[in-house]
Amino acid sequence: MNSISQLNEPTKYLMIFLIGVILFRLVLIADVPLLDKTESRYSEIARIMNETNEWVVLQIDYDQPFWAKPPLSTWLSAISFKSFGVNAFAARLPSYLLNLFLIFILSKFVLKDKKKLLLVGFILLTMPEFLLHTGVVSTDTALCFSISIIMISFWKAINKDGAWYWKYLFFVGVALGLLSKGPLVVVLTGPPIFVWLILKRVKIKALFKNLPWLIGLLITVVIAVPWYILTEMRSEGFIDYFIVGEHFKRFLEPKWSGDLYGGPKSQALGMIWVFLFIFTFPWLQIAIYKLWKSRRKVLKDPWLTYLVLWMLWTPLFFTISKNILHTYILPSTIPLALIIVHFWQEIKLKKTSIIVASIFPIAALLFYVGLRFTDKWEPNLNTNKYLLQAVDVEHAPIYFWKQRSYSGEFYSNGNAQLVADESQLDSLLQIHDQPYMLVLNKKRKEIPKAYFDKMKLQDSNYKSSLYRFDKIELLP
Repeated sequence: MNSISQLNEPTKYLMIFLIGVILFRLVLIADVPLLDKTESRYSEIARIMNETNEWVVLQIDYDQPFWAKPPLSTWLSAISFKSFGVNAFAARLPSYLLNLFLIFILSKFVLKDKKKLLLVGFILLTMPEFLLHTGVVSTDTALCFSISIIMISFWKAINKDGAWYWKYLFFVGVALGLLSKGPLVVVLTGPPIFVWLILKRVKIKALFKNLPWLIGLLITVVIAVPWYILTEMRSEGFIDYFIVGEHFKRFLEPKWSGDLYGGPKSQALGMIWVFLFIFTFPWLQIAIYKLWKSRRKVLKDPWLTYLVLWMLWTPLFFTISKNILHTYILPSTIPLALIIVHFWQEIKLKKTSIIVASIFPIAALLFYVGLRFTDKWEPNLNTNKYLLQAVDVEHAPIYFWKQRSYSGEFYSNGNAQLVADESQLDSLLQIHDQPYMLVLNKKRKEIPKAYFDKMKLQDSNYKSSLYRFDKIELLP
């Protein structure tokens, strides 16, 4: 079995490919700088947490609270900074390890077959959405992990399929979800579980017998609730903004004006299904085909029914929302992979499926190599890291013109400050001799000509430019 032509039982190919993808992704998390906007924003929040040792109230800037998300992913990145220093690798490492750990859990405790570790790992790491989040700083990886723990634990507890601790891990998963994305975790797991219970006519008595609700809810409360209470006590207004704003208005009001940390992300209704179709290729297409061919058997198989409900509920829920991102489909990748494993022996075109699935990671590798070793690498990345690499960021005065960039804040160690208008610009020139100015290229024309003529270009990329003021006499 030394060539790709022998893929009827492709164990060796899957193992080599899987190791290659894992190593490639590890290289990316270390080599690619933090990109604006999402990655750099969450990394900057974690950097401030690490620097200030403020572990309760998240801060988007010094003494400016960040109410939009709970702390779990930030805690993980901040802890990683403590261990490995403040850098892109440390910021991304937790999400990388979480996804690899999830693959292990799926193979060890769900599929219970070492050979299927290769298969489920290959399926997930060739899905564009899952591969992307295996090493990206965001809250979605922690949410996906939490949802997976909830759904797996519930299945094992209700079916008495496993050790006693699964019935408690269900409530731990809920707590982790509340700390990773908030009450949304209940919305994304409760309905598919409820519908499955109805379809399978599971008695209420069995539900209460197999899950320790009193102790379990106490576990959830003890793990998750103290952070919510402490944050509201130390940053009044958090609960109203996070619960009402982030969980209702964000999804029901396409142009929600209350967002403190970004503009609306309005998409066409139903766009979540387009994201699902594209970012899980080719596995969703294969699953649809197999489910359709087996449509009369789906409801007769409790496990398959459970997986289908789990997979479909997240996109169904977000169908009514315009304020969405492609990252919202991530929780659906786990049941999708398990559906493929369920049908694997029946899939006739295994070789073709594996080859097609291999295309995205290979294309990503070729794109990375092609870009990395050319002069297009630095100027074409959406980051200010390279613009600041020749600046003494610890001592040099650095400013943003009218709009900050989180990568600029991160790579200046929080020293870069915002200049909102001409009067502030005039004030800083009275204080600092030859300050640096980071400017979005689209905002260069907003700098008064009298000042702009005294600015010397240091470096630029496709989105931003770094200038330094010449020694000048103050303008009247």
